[in-house]
Amino acid sequence: MLRDVLIQKGLSNREAEVAELVSKGLSNKEVANQLFVTEKTVKFHLTNIYKKMNVKSRAQLIVWCLPHLGFVESEATQAAARTAEMPAAAVVNTIPVGNVTVAQAATAVPIRSDIGSGSSGNGDIGAFGI
Repeated sequence: MLRDVLIQKGLSNREAEVAELVSKGLSNKEVANQLFVTEKTVKFHLTNIYKKMNVKSRAQLIVWCLPHLGFVESEATQAAARTAEMPAAAVVNTIPVGNVTVAQAATAVPIRSDIGSGSSGNGDIGAFGI
């Protein structure tokens, strides 16, 4: 799927292969080993890919390719489906804040109200109570 899109953008078959492997997180050396070429050849292909795709870096290439990789779309679809199945209150209550959830944090009472308040004359010292 990604390779087809890259070829439509004007990349050669080999350039599309290199871009696809780089998008999957492989280093230049790993790409070279997988394609049975030298690292220098991979760098040459990447230079051509950057020009043709109008990107300036490996990171930009990966970001451009991400929506076209199959696993990204399926994960996004699954996450949307899970969120749609949950009631809104359940989504809010499952966000952890320390040892409590968001709903509990809103009603939580501080353990020590005198720390930082200046009532004991040492509010600037903080939680040490010195």
